[in-house]
Amino acid sequence: MNIPKDPIMLMSFLNTQLRDNYSSLTELVKSYGVDEGEITQKLSSVGYSYDPEKNQFVRG
Repeated sequence: MNIPKDPIMLMSFLNTQLRDNYSSLTELVKSYGVDEGEITQKLSSVGYSYDPEKNQFVRG
C-alpha cells in the first residue's frame, strides 16, 4: 500500500489510521509493510514524535 511521502501529510494519514483502525504504531506499520524507524525518523525531522499513550504523533 502507498502512504504519503510528504511528512505533514504522512503524520495526518497515520494519526487518522491510528485513531480509526489500529491500537498501536507497531500494528499499523506491520499492516502497511513499512519500516517503523523510517516513519518515526521522517516525522521527527518535522518535529513530531509518537506518543504510545495517546496512540498518535504529537508535536515535540
